Amino acid sequence: MALSKHQKRLGARIFAGSCLFLLYYIISSFINMPFSLELVILSTAYVILGYDVFLKAAKNIKKKRVFNENFLMCTATIGAYILGDYTEAVAVMLFFQAGEFFQGYATDKSRKSIKNLMDICPEYANIEKNNEIIKVSPYEVDVGDVITVLPGEKVSLDGIIEEGTSSLNMASLTGESVPVCVTKGSEVMSGSINLDSVLKIRVTKTFENSTVSKILELVENSGFNKAKSENFITRFSRVYTPFVVICALLTAFVPPLFLGGLSIWFKRSLVFLVISCPCALVISVPLSFFAAIGCASKHGILIKGANYLERMSETEYMVFDKTGTLTEGKFEIAKISAINTDEKSLLEFAAAAEFYSNHPLAQAIKNAAPKIDLKDLDSFENIAGLGVCALFKGKKIYAGSARLIKNLNLCPDEVSMPGTSVHIAYDTEYLGYILVSDTIKKDAPQTITQLKKMGIKTCMLTGDRKENAIYIGKKLGIDKIYHSLFPQDKVEKLTDIIRKKKRKNKAAVYVGDGINDAPVIAMADVGIAMGALGSDAAIEAADIVITDDKLYKICLAQKISKKTKRIVTQNVAFSLGVKFAVMILGVLGYANLWLAVFADVGVAFIAILNAMRSFNIK
Repeated sequence: MALSKHQKRLGARIFAGSCLFLLYYIISSFINMPFSLELVILSTAYVILGYDVFLKAAKNIKKKRVFNENFLMCTATIGAYILGDYTEAVAVMLFFQAGEFFQGYATDKSRKSIKNLMDICPEYANIEKNNEIIKVSPYEVDVGDVITVLPGEKVSLDGIIEEGTSSLNMASLTGESVPVCVTKGSEVMSGSINLDSVLKIRVTKTFENSTVSKILELVENSGFNKAKSENFITRFSRVYTPFVVICALLTAFVPPLFLGGLSIWFKRSLVFLVISCPCALVISVPLSFFAAIGCASKHGILIKGANYLERMSETEYMVFDKTGTLTEGKFEIAKISAINTDEKSLLEFAAAAEFYSNHPLAQAIKNAAPKIDLKDLDSFENIAGLGVCALFKGKKIYAGSARLIKNLNLCPDEVSMPGTSVHIAYDTEYLGYILVSDTIKKDAPQTITQLKKMGIKTCMLTGDRKENAIYIGKKLGIDKIYHSLFPQDKVEKLTDIIRKKKRKNKAAVYVGDGINDAPVIAMADVGIAMGALGSDAAIEAADIVITDDKLYKICLAQKISKKTKRIVTQNVAFSLGVKFAVMILGVLGYANLWLAVFADVGVAFIAILNAMRSFNIK
């Protein structure tokens, strides 16, 4: 990975300081170096390495933020100079800057994957006017406009292809490197790159509501939500740093009052100060989460904050919606059962009722039905959780669940076959049902199996009827199946599941995609939305978004969260363990500044290398 300008400058300074430091040791090995030459070489190295540390410390003091790692480094190295320990002072700065260099490298590496997402933002859209292609701002394009996307250009807005066939590179959105073939009628997402030929796309969402805008918003806001571990380190540092400064002052001046040896105890206090610097904790914990969020985004998993990543690692229950989450959400008619009418008329009535509905079931029925004359259709009403009603040829026609038909005081047929049944009633007469089937997602079985291996309990909440829910649930091996639920019923069931958790620190995660899932996603400990097909409401309410609807990526998110939590725990335990041990040795006089440098910068360097593992989780 290419280094930034700041990294290159810092690397050059570390190299120059190291050369001077090495030059000092080479010369002093062969001759008795004059004190003046020793002071010039080491002081030059010290200034080259440490001038920016002093500038940062001065700026922080000016802003009344005194106690930080820069202040501790300055205090300890100045004290070392006063005592004549010049080599130790230079070594502290050298290793401190080396730690800063590797911290910056790790952060830049993590940021690069997030920057790849930021680069998906298109700068313009092509509109045809007077047989010419004009470049305009994506913000100026309205829903219904047709944009032209040339080969090599980014798709600027979400839409449906009106003309053309091509391949799209969607790696920045989904993490998948294999191009996706699209043709007339295909839905395309903004941020994709057109590879082959010219496409004409009818816009379905304004730029503010487009996929690319939503993704950028999620990425930009992901840093605002700190994990519990990060919050702990922030609070810890505010108390810890002034505490160790006071302890260092007491070490320097209290023992000499009774034991004498001011210079000895002053040196021990400096060692104590260098050891106590909380660099390893302050740097490595946020870096671990930042690297993990970068790793997840590289795989098409957008996490809105480190707190959600950490909470994911504590999952006890994984709760799923069915349609569009565990299943493809692409329906086909499996059976038509007509009573008092023929199959063609039943399809026509059903399509009329569902004409203005965008539900996947409605789409399947409309695709199979004859064309509806809009003159015969007067009104449309959505009956939440039950179905739809329309005024067709002067009479009301209903299409929906068996419960809807029962509410009309009619008797729907019993349906025992797997699938979703849409019952139709016209005026006061029950006409029969249409059975629509859905297919289980290819990666759903392996996802459920993998989650169980992780010790996670699985549940399914669906508004579908009992037979279909049990068929899908048992086929996947889901532990608990709840069916025939209204949106408010899903909220109640999830509330019960949350109450049943063995420990409060455990999490209940909900995975869904539809608008009716938004309340449940919002109330879950962690809400996951299947982003490519999911509704805007579900994506808005979610804490984690899977951009390409690949269900197995939930397991990957779980793996990333667990490994990141382990890395953070390792760094905290290792850093505090080494520091407290060496601090005690320092006060007792068994640790010099060299060991103090290891306890500070060495430990920080090891913790940073460990934190960088979060970026390469697979």
